[in-house]
Amino acid sequence: MSDDARRFLAGPLPLDSLAPGASFVTLLESEGMAPRWTTSPGNEIEIPEATTVLAVKYRAGVVMAGDRRATAGNVIAHRRVQKVFAADEYSAVAISGTAGMAAELIKLFQTELEHYEKIEGTRLSLEGKANYLARMVRNHLPLAFQGLVVVPLFCGFDESDDEGRLYTFDVVGGRYEEQDYATTGSGGAEAKSFIKGVHDPDMDEPGALRVAIEALVAAAEEDSATGGPDLKRKIYPNVVTVTADGFTEIEEDRIAAIATEALEARP
Repeated sequence: MSDDARRFLAGPLPLDSLAPGASFVTLLESEGMAPRWTTSPGNEIEIPEATTVLAVKYRAGVVMAGDRRATAGNVIAHRRVQKVFAADEYSAVAISGTAGMAAELIKLFQTELEHYEKIEGTRLSLEGKANYLARMVRNHLPLAFQGLVVVPLFCGFDESDDEGRLYTFDVVGGRYEEQDYATTGSGGAEAKSFIKGVHDPDMDEPGALRVAIEALVAAAEEDSATGGPDLKRKIYPNVVTVTADGFTEIEEDRIAAIATEALEARP
């Protein structure tokens, strides 16, 4: 090992470790500490699942939204699950599928991007982030065969092309770039049908926010696993935007106003 590598590893890591690359998982694997998820064969316990999430492109970037409900079979397991997260300063990721597994995968993805930036001194390209997330989903495939499926949705602002981009994934790690909008989860088909009828790529941010929230309302009307806005309990969707200014979480008061108008406008 070179002197530079030893100096880099001096401190909390043993000096006989391999010099870590840009991947945080590679570093953990070199120390025998790679994360592993296991499940007991024959386990029939109902596991909470996150449901509908979506992303819509508009003039300035991408809006991403998710409902708050997690279900376990025919039971509402949680009413306030967060499904949309910042991946880094200029990208966002949303989860559907097995809630606990999805949340852990996203935490690891966030750590990977942060680790890469610290080691390389620059952010991974948007395409590179999408490819890396696809690889993480593919590595999760053995658990997917046991019914613990995780299917994320990813979006970000591409600084090189000065535009928002979004990606969908399948359970085997296939990665697909979408042109205008994307949905996934149990209510994804209903949400997609709604967006298809109203989407305008030149709409402004208020218009995009309204489309996203109305799509979740439409999905909740047809899909029992999707939780629409609950005005009484003050439970509203998670909604974020990703633009040239970076990741922004939309204030709850603003979401509440749009959700109230959307519900009142429904026939």
